[in-house]
Amino acid sequence: MSTDLQGRVALVTGAGRGIGRAVSLALARSGARVVLAARTAGQIDAVASEIARLGGEALAVPADVSHEPDVSALFGRVRERFQGRLDVLVNNAGVGIYGPLDTFAAGDFDRVLAVNLRGTFLCCREAMNLMEPRKAGWIVNVSSVVGFKGYPNQAAYTASKHGIMGLTKSLAVEAQPYGIRVSAVLPGGVDTELASAARPDLDRAALLQPEDIAQAVLYLLSLSDRAAVDQIYIRRRTSAPF
Repeated sequence: MSTDLQGRVALVTGAGRGIGRAVSLALARSGARVVLAARTAGQIDAVASEIARLGGEALAVPADVSHEPDVSALFGRVRERFQGRLDVLVNNAGVGIYGPLDTFAAGDFDRVLAVNLRGTFLCCREAMNLMEPRKAGWIVNVSSVVGFKGYPNQAAYTASKHGIMGLTKSLAVEAQPYGIRVSAVLPGGVDTELASAARPDLDRAALLQPEDIAQAVLYLLSLSDRAAVDQIYIRRRTSAPF
């Protein structure tokens, strides 16, 4: 897919591995200047080095998106480095903790929602403050198939992804007068560490690859100003449609 993002600024959370890494590399190959955010500095430094080898520009900023001061500092770096310009935000950071609800620890429930849902909210809020004055921008929230269906032993993760869908739908309406588009990408099983922990029963050879999700993000960014997409559900060809 050919998407010209030359000179644009994109921020990707959870950028150190899996889907976030694939999206970051795809954005860089399309010409975007990419801000890489994740808790583990070594991982995003490695992705930044990959982008540099491609001839691209990347800024690695360690941040825990569930921690409001970290998010404020992250977007502060965007303001400093790119004069407040932000064209694309991809909210991908997420954690999964699994187990039956009747024995699930409240602290684990809080942690999943703090990273997956609160982190998405915090980053969306900061991105809106940068995008609104320019009357342009695109926010892509990475949800999941569990954003509209449920699996056993995934109550906390499922609740967080349902929450992301509600946040996305509401923000899309709020952002529209400012020319900002907000979409959700809902992958089925993707070959990542998180998916392996959630569904060890799945044949990894049959799973989607992180690059498949990156292609969906680039598709959204390739659309004309006339078009907006609310959500994209990407499933494995071997899985049921719903």
